[in-house]
Amino acid sequence: MLYAPELLKKEFKSSVADMKNSVANRMNAQASCAGHFIESHIDEAYKGDWCHVDMAGPDSRNDGRATGYGVALVLGLCKAPGFC
Repeated sequence: MLYAPELLKKEFKSSVADMKNSVANRMNAQASCAGHFIESHIDEAYKGDWCHVDMAGPDSRNDGRATGYGVALVLGLCKAPGFC
């Protein structure tokens, strides 16, 4: 997945705020842009790890029920050796 903050900064340009919480082009790497938005608000002194899991549009099965993939992903990551 694309992660190039230097290419995505223009997506957050705002005339009334430091940056807007939405991308200018809805077809332009929204999950990557969301990760960049979060990264832009982390204190530069913070040296720990972080990750962004984009769960805004949960996948669903044919019966209309959500799969819950995001919850399973986060739980799986937390159980991974050396992750937490």
